[in-house]
Amino acid sequence: MQQDEAFAPANQLALAIVGVGLAAAGMLAVGVYLMRISEHKAEELERTLRELKKTQSQLIQTEKMSGLGQMVAGVAHEINNPVNFIHGNLSYASQYSKDIISLMELYQQEYPEPPPHIKAWANEIDLEFVAADLPKILSSMSLGTERIRQIVLNLRNFARLDESEMKQVDIHEGIDSTLMILQHRLNSNSQLRVINVVKEYGDLPRVECYPGQLNQVFINIFGNAIDALQEAEKHRVSKGIDGQQPAIVVATKMNEDKSRAIVKIRDNGIGIPDTVKKRIFDPFFTTKEVGKGTGLGLSICYQIVVEKHEGSLKFFSEPGNGAEFWIEIPIRQSHR
Repeated sequence: MQQDEAFAPANQLALAIVGVGLAAAGMLAVGVYLMRISEHKAEELERTLRELKKTQSQLIQTEKMSGLGQMVAGVAHEINNPVNFIHGNLSYASQYSKDIISLMELYQQEYPEPPPHIKAWANEIDLEFVAADLPKILSSMSLGTERIRQIVLNLRNFARLDESEMKQVDIHEGIDSTLMILQHRLNSNSQLRVINVVKEYGDLPRVECYPGQLNQVFINIFGNAIDALQEAEKHRVSKGIDGQQPAIVVATKMNEDKSRAIVKIRDNGIGIPDTVKKRIFDPFFTTKEVGKGTGLGLSICYQIVVEKHEGSLKFFSEPGNGAEFWIEIPIRQSHR
């Protein structure tokens, strides 16, 4: 009994130590648990912020394209009306000029020797040249207005960026409209050669899609191809070497079971480095200089083709041998 009483303080001390240890272990476990929760919440918050930033930037980009579409549509409309007036009246002007020239020739036959002052004035204005040149002038004006009308039509086709409903459209019209918008970048200048565009169009039916969004895909991919070709040209000029003519080939066809339209856009530019390939569709990833690229172009293209149209977007490239993008769009959407 006395021995038990002697060991009692030691036992109590041991129990106290064990209790403190258990309490410390419990607090440590709680601390670890809270730390893990904190880390998890931090990761969730960071992921949410990334998604918000991505969504915000995509909305801004979409709003910019929508604003561009509205502006282009407005400009096209304002140009279209006066051009139609001119084009419509040119046919009358051409016919009237032919009638007047015929009447003048009839007068010359009936009165081969006009009074001296009329003869002098005819020589002064070179009447024979005017009679021969006036129909040519009117014809060239008609060709010019027809060209403007075609440009306006392309602008209006391209500007369908805010249409919320799917429509059955001619894919080739969208490609042609986009290339017309980018024509100034395809032309040569003092340092860079003209970029040749080769069209290899297949027989495609009308495709059900959001036409404005698809045009946005085309303008991004064509724009990237032009950037790559211009970089290759600058390298060629700086090194003083000859190189192949810069070119873009756009080809269309149906897939094997005729359920999808395929658009291939290929350039012979600098190609895509292996280090870039894995991230090429990532939001905010860009290899361009600050201010020249947002890193959203191909990300939005992927979203439009894959998510909005149930299609596929893929690419093939070897550094130094250009790049090729494949856009596949179902002919009919499932309206999921």
